[in-house]
Amino acid sequence: MQIGYPVLSTVIFLPIFGALFIFLIKRTSEAFIKWTALLISLITFILSVPLFTNFDKTTAKMQFTEMHDWVPSWGIKYALGVDGISVLFVLLSTLLTILCVTVSWKGIKEKTKEFYAALLLIEGSMIGVFASLDLFLFYIFWEAMLIPMYLLIGVWGGPNRVYAAIKFFLYTLVGSVLMLVGIIVLYINTGKTFDILQMMTMNYPYNMQIILFWAFFAAFAVKVPMWPVHTWLPDAHTEAPTAGSVILAGILIKMGAYGFLRFNMPLFPDAAKAMAPVMMILSVIAIIYGGIICLAQTDLKRLIAYSSVSHMGFVTLGIFALNTQGIQGGILQMINHGIVTGALFLCVGIIYDRTHTRQIADYGGVATVLPIYAAFFMVFTLASIGLPGTNGFIGEFLIILGGFTASKTLGVLAASGIIIGAAYMLWLYQRVFFMETNPKVQGYPDMNMREIITIVPLIILVLWIGIYPNTFLSFMDVSVQNLIDRINAVGLAQTAQQVIEVSR
Repeated sequence: MQIGYPVLSTVIFLPIFGALFIFLIKRTSEAFIKWTALLISLITFILSVPLFTNFDKTTAKMQFTEMHDWVPSWGIKYALGVDGISVLFVLLSTLLTILCVTVSWKGIKEKTKEFYAALLLIEGSMIGVFASLDLFLFYIFWEAMLIPMYLLIGVWGGPNRVYAAIKFFLYTLVGSVLMLVGIIVLYINTGKTFDILQMMTMNYPYNMQIILFWAFFAAFAVKVPMWPVHTWLPDAHTEAPTAGSVILAGILIKMGAYGFLRFNMPLFPDAAKAMAPVMMILSVIAIIYGGIICLAQTDLKRLIAYSSVSHMGFVTLGIFALNTQGIQGGILQMINHGIVTGALFLCVGIIYDRTHTRQIADYGGVATVLPIYAAFFMVFTLASIGLPGTNGFIGEFLIILGGFTASKTLGVLAASGIIIGAAYMLWLYQRVFFMETNPKVQGYPDMNMREIITIVPLIILVLWIGIYPNTFLSFMDVSVQNLIDRINAVGLAQTAQQVIEVSR
């Protein structure tokens, strides 16, 4: 489907060119810099809305496509498009960027120009990752966000920001290099093309699928992050500024799970089926491990960071259940996690701007001092737990259903993670908002209008998805079924390999 302008190129390059424009503004014009960043992010979101309103839910084909030869001699194209899986992440990216700009309005006081430029560069790169239909172009966008995100943590982060930024950079870089090797091998074995859709029509030898599966897995598992390559995430979240944490939780870690859906499963279906039990076991470990570690945390951001490890464990469990319920639940839970955990980091940033502490022990009785803030935090707490009526419920329900269908044992173990999640989130809420009022929180003002406007869109989404999830599930129905059909097709490569082994 097409509309009157190249919507994907527009929403990718508008924030990128906006970042370059911000670099040209005088450093002393701080207010103008902020308003420019807000205007660019707002226009980008508005221009991305037609992706939602004009999307054809009846087809699995890529829509809003843009195809141009870039380097024909190398088989490289400028190819963009979205399907029912990727379109939702483009919209989430444009929405959360607006909220990142507004929440940073008062909190970022140094190098304002560079901060907002980095934020817009990250936005353009993220959208490029979700929209790329050329593997070379995908890799460029994948790597392009590494430097601005590194700077976001390393320049505007907390006391240990340099350590956290370097750790994030090295983990991501190592995984990306292994994926690059896999991309080169694919390129050589596909008639020298980077066209992702063309690659999906090919059947690769089983042994090659296994090797390439792990090469791509290295990059995506680090980004999710899956256990045991998750240790960069708590440090990055803890030290990052609020906007950095929102971007990390809301979008960046979703790119890893998206990579599984876009590459590992359709390109290497035989390997995906063979490795699915291993992936599900790692996912269940992440669910339980992340939840138990949350119970021991004393820092607000660190607790929410480890909760992301647990929640993303649910996502990968659903994806590698390799059935419709699991994959749909995994995709929806990626959206839900971006909304809820992004909102929780926004809420932590709001109270941190007042108290300048993230230690849970420094709070207590906040509900009596900041009642509006307490009410908003409660909504997101219940959504994180997965209370029916909130967006967290339907995603987890579908994942557990899909996981139980694939493995009853792993399904039951994963369900125990929901109980652990309720324990650490409710305990967190009790310690921060109830109990005796800590004198350290006395006298602080409740949420102002800017903060309320920042949070309300996420409240609406929490309730909208919770009450009527089919609005979003309907986008992915056909695309998920197409992916399932691809995975369940006759595994020619694996069958051929088995015949060869028997004949020997």
